[in-house]
Amino acid sequence: MISNVSVVELAEKVRRQVRPERYEHILRVAELAAEIAKANGLDVGKTYLAAILHDAARDLSAEQLEALAPPLIELERQHPLALHGRAGRRLAQEWGIDDEEMLEAIEGHVYGVAPDHKIGMALYVADVSEPGRGVNHDIREMALAGRLEEAYQKAVICKVKYLQSKGIEPHPRTLAAYRAILQQLGSS
Repeated sequence: MISNVSVVELAEKVRRQVRPERYEHILRVAELAAEIAKANGLDVGKTYLAAILHDAARDLSAEQLEALAPPLIELERQHPLALHGRAGRRLAQEWGIDDEEMLEAIEGHVYGVAPDHKIGMALYVADVSEPGRGVNHDIREMALAGRLEEAYQKAVICKVKYLQSKGIEPHPRTLAAYRAILQQLGSS
């Protein structure tokens, strides 16, 4: 169980790391992720805390991101913002989080997660559909109705199609999540 004190302390660390608008987004994502977790029988506390930490590194400079999460591929060198999930994972570890499921969710909110990673799915869906974004209402409602896997699948498919329509190369890990979903849909 995660103590309220640690959640409060970690939330304060995050608040000091990001712009006020980003922190408002983080709080909306955390609330929605907790609601999605509850609707889908997941650990609400772990999901909420992973969501509080998910964008901890989002407002860091390119140099800071690269120091925390050195680029592994050319796409990450060209677009350091793609590193903020891995950098956020690293910050969470430095701040005492050692729960692998939470760490994977933090990192995976940028790229996507394995088809069996429920907390990661809840965070991913909450991030792309939180009310402040003004989009993806159907995905949010699906997840809140207990249809998390379906909502996650739709979110990843939409993201990849959106990136491709804009001529933006999806991250290889996003493509891997996308292909895993397509394979899962094809076998069901």
